[in-house]
Amino acid sequence: MKEQYLERINKEYFQEDGTPKGKRTFIILLVLTCILLIGTAVLLWWIPYVGFTAIHPYLPWIMALVFGSIVLFLIGGSITLILTIIRGKNLFFNKKIRGVVIKFLFPILIAVGKIIGVTKDQVRRAFITINNQLVLAESRTVSPERLLLLLPHCLQNHECPVRITGNVNNCKRCGKCKIKDLVGLSEKYNVDISIATGGTLARRIVKEKKPHLIIGVACERDLTSGIQDAYPIPVFGILNRRPNGPCYDTDVSIRLVEGGIKAFIKNP
Repeated sequence: MKEQYLERINKEYFQEDGTPKGKRTFIILLVLTCILLIGTAVLLWWIPYVGFTAIHPYLPWIMALVFGSIVLFLIGGSITLILTIIRGKNLFFNKKIRGVVIKFLFPILIAVGKIIGVTKDQVRRAFITINNQLVLAESRTVSPERLLLLLPHCLQNHECPVRITGNVNNCKRCGKCKIKDLVGLSEKYNVDISIATGGTLARRIVKEKKPHLIIGVACERDLTSGIQDAYPIPVFGILNRRPNGPCYDTDVSIRLVEGGIKAFIKNP
């Protein structure tokens, strides 16, 4: 069920050629990153080689061991991640892999993507896709009250005079935006729901509510930063739709949000 849901959400994100492109992009960037890491480590070791020898004859080999350990750690994480992506199955250290991706590999992938002409948003989408697969692969289910549905303020109709950031239940449910349907989902499944106007408020909400799992709706930039900020709390990301441009009367698939809730709560 979770695998089918992940495939559905991937197709929602990557429909240009009819197949999900996030995994392929991520694997290509990982391979290139591994090559770059090896080359960088050799260069960093070789340039000061003579200077190291002058200090102590064993220092070049000590530094080689240090550089080699760092590179092997990142390459090992990359290879394990690639195998996880291809197999689509959980590994006992899956949470640690997610940590390696979020803390170490993603910033490098952004730089590598820039070198080969892959835009930041393309890398971010690939990152969200892989993060979602890892979160689903953990096979974690939580009680409804420990799941947080975190939404961006731009889903609210811009003409609405009602303030919902403090309390989403202030929504009058006029039906002019998807907030009505999202509040309905939170009541149907008894999950918590909050609206954030930006990263600072989102971090404060997470700190106060202490959820065990988050389903976040946002754009590529906000989702990736939110996934990084919330770690080690798993965040399942759903991209919003922007028919009117960024941060203005955005939209989201209620079907995908409900599918995410059902995939992660106990006895939906």
